[in-house]
Amino acid sequence: MSSLSRTNQVRELERLESTIRDLGRVVVAFSGGADSALLSYVANTTLGSDRVLCVTASSPSLPTDELHHCRELASEWGLRHLVVETHELADTNYVRNDLDRCYHCKRELMDVLAAPALAESASIALGVNVDDLSDHRPGQRAARERGAVFPLVEAGLDKKGVRAISRDLGLSTWDKPAAACLASRVPHGTPVSIGVLRRVEEAESGLRRLGFKEVRVRHYGDSARIELGLDELEHALSERLAVVATVKEAGYRYVTLDLEGLRSGNLARAALERSDARG
Repeated sequence: MSSLSRTNQVRELERLESTIRDLGRVVVAFSGGADSALLSYVANTTLGSDRVLCVTASSPSLPTDELHHCRELASEWGLRHLVVETHELADTNYVRNDLDRCYHCKRELMDVLAAPALAESASIALGVNVDDLSDHRPGQRAARERGAVFPLVEAGLDKKGVRAISRDLGLSTWDKPAAACLASRVPHGTPVSIGVLRRVEEAESGLRRLGFKEVRVRHYGDSARIELGLDELEHALSERLAVVATVKEAGYRYVTLDLEGLRSGNLARAALERSDARG
């Protein structure tokens, strides 16, 4: 690493610490991903656990393995940790899965976090980084409408910066693959249900047990379209029979492999393109 890059990382971390210090008390939405993990860790070391509450929202859209990981990190890092239930599947606006699905999901999260934030006299902080601002993220709008703050953005941290600082701090999450909620595997316009989410989760968990790291199983009724990191495509072909058996065990009839590899957010982009074409 060049001395300039190292200096920039130090400055970004100092800005993040300053931003968090100015907040005084925070409730962090803690999903266990690289962004929220760094935010939780730095908030805890900056303010102390008595002024930081890390809250994980448990729902059918959160893989069980991710919930376990959050608990493990909280124990390892000495975080004050709370798991709360969210009920976005009770909202018909969420279930119908249009382009604003994430708005309704984040609104439910913010409503659930409001009580602990009030009890803590704390601001609600989300692990949004600068790169996230350029994507279609209606959830950010819902969060801002309800007063959430984005300390990583205020500190000028993009995804690369989050990972670099996390690595320097020795956090195991520094290279953790992005893991969007399970509902992101369902094409817009296809209703979200517990059954669909469980099928996706089972298929992805099975593929990870086969050794794949970056995995998305896109749900198309009886068909599953698998997206993997480009460096894992060859492995998928060599393990073709095991891959097919694993995904079929989750309830799919047809199994396909996307040769373009994993593309985070591609279902939303495709839906936006269709919407623009109709407009």
